[in-house]
Amino acid sequence: MRVEYDRDTCIGMFQCVAEWDAFQKDETAGKAVLADSEEREEGVFVREVPEGAELDAKFAARSCPVDAIRVYDDDGEQILP
Repeated sequence: MRVEYDRDTCIGMFQCVAEWDAFQKDETAGKAVLADSEEREEGVFVREVPEGAELDAKFAARSCPVDAIRVYDDDGEQILP
């Protein structure tokens, strides 16, 4: 499972931070940061979801009010939002 996070879409509500500790606050920028991710394209960050954190990643995606977080299964199919 992997997560894609569109930082440009993020509006800084930080609800994802409360759901999964892979997301951290960047209060200076007013955006969340996805730890241990790599920038795939400008403003879009990707990381694999560690075993045991799948539910947290899904809750983070569901909590985002602007759908800046997308979750994909191991086959590359988008499962959230």
